Amino acid sequence: MPTFNSHGTNLYYEDTGEGIPLLLLHGLTSNHAMFYQEIDAFKGQYRVIAPDARGHGKSDKPEHYTLEDHVQDVIALLNHLELVSIYLIGVSMGSYIAQGVAIEESDRVKKLVLVSTKSHGEQSSMAELYSRHADEMQGLSMIDKLSYASKYMFYNQTAVGKWLHETAKVSGQLTLHEQAIASDALIGFDFRTKLCDVRAETLVISGTYDGLNPPDYGEETAIMIPNAIFMEFKWSGHAPNVEQPDLFKEIVNNFLDESSKK
Repeated sequence: MPTFNSHGTNLYYEDTGEGIPLLLLHGLTSNHAMFYQEIDAFKGQYRVIAPDARGHGKSDKPEHYTLEDHVQDVIALLNHLELVSIYLIGVSMGSYIAQGVAIEESDRVKKLVLVSTKSHGEQSSMAELYSRHADEMQGLSMIDKLSYASKYMFYNQTAVGKWLHETAKVSGQLTLHEQAIASDALIGFDFRTKLCDVRAETLVISGTYDGLNPPDYGEETAIMIPNAIFMEFKWSGHAPNVEQPDLFKEIVNNFLDESSKK
């Protein structure tokens, strides 16, 4: 089981394929297993590396950590694997981490894909969603809230349900306590004044029906990154890579593939 140590925390990662290193950074309370479709699609052309963030998956679960810890963990992984340059895809929380890495390691990150993203937040997007619909969810348990909120998060519920089922086969769920710690790590981050330092070619993808990080958030992020491209998937919510997988793979493949531009 491949692991590395980042500032005293043991972190797990998957590493498969050959070629340009392509890092995949997962969303809040998830883990590398959420990328089972992307790993299969990209491993024939890239060296695909998918870590479990601290507090998630098979990695250690400290009682407290921050978004900056996540950023430094990815940088530690790059150093551990002695990677000089990378392509980077981040989804939701993974896209926040990816922004921090692309800012701090601007010479290393050559291409950047931010999916269902935002550039700042006073709290996690899920906490914001619960707050917006507090009256509707009054009296619901945390698990019931999550189930109820899905209609505000996704457009293609069938595809997302199948994806969650397949992911759950190979990964355990976080406890409610662990979920709360993970959510608290995203309180009060803001990359807006630093996104101008990103040098990577950047693609930002949002879903029209995303009630967690609406397209306006993604477009705002793209505007602040030099020469970034913004795309809105019309039949997706918070998981464009799952809800419109063929379109996602085609768009991302074309964006990453240097030969397609010659």
